[in-house]
Amino acid sequence: MKHAGLWQLVIFGAVLRAVTPLAEEPSAPPPPPSPPAAAPEKATATAMKKVVKSDAEWRQLLTPEQYHVTRRKGTERAFTGAYWNHKEPGVYRCVCCGLELFASDHKYDSGCGWPSYWRPLKPEHIGTEPDYSFFMVRTEVHCARCGAHLGHVFDDGPQPTGLRYCINSAALKFEPRPPAAPPPAAQLPASPPAPPDPEATR
Repeated sequence: MKHAGLWQLVIFGAVLRAVTPLAEEPSAPPPPPSPPAAAPEKATATAMKKVVKSDAEWRQLLTPEQYHVTRRKGTERAFTGAYWNHKEPGVYRCVCCGLELFASDHKYDSGCGWPSYWRPLKPEHIGTEPDYSFFMVRTEVHCARCGAHLGHVFDDGPQPTGLRYCINSAALKFEPRPPAAPPPAAQLPASPPAPPDPEATR
């Protein structure tokens, strides 16, 4: 009898657990909403507007030598260009589109017979690309706005850059630097008034 009562208690407990719903565990709190995606930053500088012309337009705009150098990647003869020995202070612009390329402050005498500069006026105004013509490996320099061929850059220049931008005069147009305004004249003290003429008082 004792064992029969024990088994009854075991069976009753099993039935009770089967029909009694288990207590639900507290659900985890929902994750915090993710922050909104940051808006893309605006460009700090606007892209340079390209100058594009037809071949006929370039021929009409340029002299034959300028066209040959800038649009056909030609080279003027050494020591013949207008600016190889030019020393006037100012800025050298692209002959095709007028973009500022080089400054007289960065020009030096390399002895090669072409205008030479150890840096461009603004790096973003100059483009470069490999040049494998004439069985050589060189770096071509062109105008970043209109694509005009300017010359080549070499790594045998002076410090601080160690570069030599060897440029055709026919690819450049020189703009002289305006003369500096003279300093203001020194303000002199006013002269004391002249003493009265004794003869005029008689």
